[in-house]
Amino acid sequence: MGEILVGALARGRDAFRREAWSEARSLLAEADRESPLDADDLERLATAAHLVGEDAASLDALTRGHHAFLERGDAIAAARLAVWMTFSMFERPALQAQAAGWLARARRLFDDCGHDCAERGFLLCAEALGRARANDFAGASALFGQAVELGTRFKDRDVLALARHGQGRVLLYQNKLTEGFTMLDEVMVSVTCGEVHPIISGLVYCSVLSACHDLFDMRRAKEWTTALTAWCDAHPDMLFRGECLVRRSEMLQLEGAWDEALAEAEQACARLHAGSPVRDAGTSAQRAAELYRLRGEFQKADEQYRRASQAGRNPQPGLALLRLAQGQIEAADIAIRRELQEKRSPAVRAEVLRAAVEILLAANDVAASRTAADELARTAAHVDAPFLRGASAAASAAVALAEHDANAALGLLRDASIIWRELDAPYEIARVRELTGLAYRQLGDEEGAQLELEAAADTFERLGAKPDAARVSSVITAAAPTAHGPLTGRELEVLRLIASGKTNRAIAEDLAISEKTVARHVSNILTKLDLPSRSAATAYAYTRNLV
Repeated sequence: MGEILVGALARGRDAFRREAWSEARSLLAEADRESPLDADDLERLATAAHLVGEDAASLDALTRGHHAFLERGDAIAAARLAVWMTFSMFERPALQAQAAGWLARARRLFDDCGHDCAERGFLLCAEALGRARANDFAGASALFGQAVELGTRFKDRDVLALARHGQGRVLLYQNKLTEGFTMLDEVMVSVTCGEVHPIISGLVYCSVLSACHDLFDMRRAKEWTTALTAWCDAHPDMLFRGECLVRRSEMLQLEGAWDEALAEAEQACARLHAGSPVRDAGTSAQRAAELYRLRGEFQKADEQYRRASQAGRNPQPGLALLRLAQGQIEAADIAIRRELQEKRSPAVRAEVLRAAVEILLAANDVAASRTAADELARTAAHVDAPFLRGASAAASAAVALAEHDANAALGLLRDASIIWRELDAPYEIARVRELTGLAYRQLGDEEGAQLELEAAADTFERLGAKPDAARVSSVITAAAPTAHGPLTGRELEVLRLIASGKTNRAIAEDLAISEKTVARHVSNILTKLDLPSRSAATAYAYTRNLV
């Protein structure tokens, strides 16, 4: 039996050293069942369990490790674990009294030691977080500053990263955005370089993503997510907290990686358990619902919106947009008007306004949609974040089109297109191209309209945005007959490539569209020209000198 114990313990320690958290958690737990672990190994077990999302097991190991350190006479280590107990409980409304108790115990232990140490910096950060939550930003800043001084004096990178991150967040709370993000960016450099403990790395990364979301800085969030790809790949079994997974999913969706975004959202839903904070379950379900809605999987979207609601998360405006996509315009209209009456955070309010423009236009209430678009524009001007400015410009353009002012719409759409291309956001670019096509059509430029609408439809189909692709396809009509027949510009391109002998796959590669889109174009060509086959289409092209 002793040989088994030594083997599991030794392998568990080795897995921990390699940062193979799931393996370390399993092996250390196995060793602990055979014979209680000592204080150091209990701390390792607590860390591994936390990183793979087993919070109850982590809290149990922290508690036991704390008492083991006390029995060993190491009050500093015991106090350190008490602080981490506090951090673990902070996010759980039902454990606030316990969190306060553990914080008080950690403070007493450090005070009884009678000397400064790096670990006291963690206590200062926990106390500062409490001050920040009470809107005592001056007090929080002072405590974070003391923690920075300790981290610098003892050359402790973990304390420095946590404290400087706190200083950056306090600056953001005080609306000192440039200074705050500058400090957070510096801390993120230490994260990407692997200089700090994985728990702190995950905490800082998730906090930065949350800050970027709240302040509409999608460019910064996307840049750091990309920079951390290698770090995340090196920790495949590390569970990010629920909100962090949600923000990562948003970034993947923005850049057009919808399958990966959905996988991230589904992972968040699957890996959350009864011991997780309820709000994490709500945000995860909401994120999955949004992607299901965009992909046209309406039943799944409906189920996830309901789960979000049951977990205490407001499912709007996504649920109203789902009803709109299902053709239930009246239900969507009622829901979004009610939501407009509620007070929300700036980030949520902007989402509501953007959805309101779309829904109110579908309900033919142009005046109300103009009011919503104007409020969104004022918010965008105040915040001055590219993402919000792009969303506002596109929303205002949609209203301008409804007001039959195509020229004004085109100016706004040019602005939106520049922003979305800088952010490399294909879905948003496609929505702008759809509106641009409608503007061209309003001005009588049918060929220009066809090109824009077809490009939008191609992108929607490639992303898997089935409802959007279907909507655009329904408004793509043949241009006025010309010498080349009733084909659109893109269909003419496809016909020429067919006549040159290219397969659907080769045509898709040449035109940077999906094979499914090519197949649709081929079907349209044969139908419009009343031709039985590709061979007949080739002959048609040659007899009319189209090749």
